[in-house]
Amino acid sequence: MLSPRTAGGAWFCASMLCFASVLPAADQAPSAATQPAGGTPSQSAAEPPAPATQPAEPSYNLATTPKLLGTWGGVRTELEKAGFSFAPVLISGYTQNMRGGLNTENAHDVPGIVQYNFELDFNKMKLVPGGSFFIRAIQTWNDGVKDDVGSISTPTNTWGSSGDNEILVDKWWWRQRWFDDRLELRLGKLQNIIDLFDVNAYAANQYTKFSNSFLVANPILPSTKGIGAFVRFWATDWMYVQAAAMDPDQRPTRTGFDTAFHGPCHFRGFWELGLTPQWPSAKGTMPGGYRFGTWYDPKTKQIFRDSLGGVRFPRYNTGDMGFYMNFDQLVWKENANPKDKQGLGVFGRYGYAHGEYNRLEHFWSLGTQYEGLLPTRDKDTLGFGVAQAILSRQYRHEINSRADRETVYEAYYAIHVTPWLQITPDVQVITNPGGTKDGRDSIVGSLRLRILF
Repeated sequence: MLSPRTAGGAWFCASMLCFASVLPAADQAPSAATQPAGGTPSQSAAEPPAPATQPAEPSYNLATTPKLLGTWGGVRTELEKAGFSFAPVLISGYTQNMRGGLNTENAHDVPGIVQYNFELDFNKMKLVPGGSFFIRAIQTWNDGVKDDVGSISTPTNTWGSSGDNEILVDKWWWRQRWFDDRLELRLGKLQNIIDLFDVNAYAANQYTKFSNSFLVANPILPSTKGIGAFVRFWATDWMYVQAAAMDPDQRPTRTGFDTAFHGPCHFRGFWELGLTPQWPSAKGTMPGGYRFGTWYDPKTKQIFRDSLGGVRFPRYNTGDMGFYMNFDQLVWKENANPKDKQGLGVFGRYGYAHGEYNRLEHFWSLGTQYEGLLPTRDKDTLGFGVAQAILSRQYRHEINSRADRETVYEAYYAIHVTPWLQITPDVQVITNPGGTKDGRDSIVGSLRLRILF
């Protein structure tokens, strides 16, 4: 029987779904009465054509503007045409460990993150064909409820999971493209390897889709943030290969040059082959993505070993590697419009790492997403996923006999209230938090808010 707090969370999510069903569609076009007067009566063949005029800047409309602050009276539009863009984003919300885990007393938080995204497009500036420079600063606050749950996974991945930080630059790079964008090179502080590898159309954005880290990225991949190089080559329209080398030793509050170019050479290597077929169907093409990758970590790791009556003799190994694969596939479309994404999609992941010196040996996840499930709510998305991290047999045998696996079940409904505002109620069930048989299954509820400025 559900506790009042758990029942309240279920009631809240049901209420949000009902609320979404009566909201006006976020992508609904303005009525004819609100359209700017741009059309003219048809002219006869004898009349000369009217001189071309610059279209007037549309008036600000809170319900339809793509960004809350609009175009700054047309200034933002002109800057983007000139090659400069600035896009602040706020992600915050409320999260609570409603049941189980390590603690439920005061086990709630309001984590958040603000991103300040800048980009200089030197191609638009006609200075460097195919060249651009991107830099991002972030500010985070509060940690969420991971410590209350005691889980390996992070229930609120990234949006507030970095504690309280002043504004700091966490990502910057120079990007160069050649041959009609078939070849791309990035140099700089690439920030996080999951931005480039193991991406997924339905399970790789913790701000708009799943929130738990197990349903955002494969935990088998070593999380790497630092200075490096990335290259991608599209051999055909449906196949690419890519590789990267990144420094894993950089600290968030430093530039990264002190570890990337001084001290031991610990650059991690990543390689991926991707296929992006467009399967034919009665309602047009069905896009999909299939990725296969491997990685190599040159850092020294301790081997799990316990012998001679419990006296542990540490052994170490230099050089570790693993592999991963994932897929996403649209399996049903509502209509034949190629620009319309409404329909049902599925996704899955798998990863493997050596169990002798990695706590997690196997990982898998499966899930589904439906976009536009409710009438008139064409951009809303409903998602459900399950993910499981299995601790290595070596770790269980030598270190902790109670170790087993951690499983995450998550459901969310992303409501596109306006083009600039998204509200997402989310419920997670985490079994065996921490990957041990002693963990109390946890229920975590959250409400996310995303605002594009």
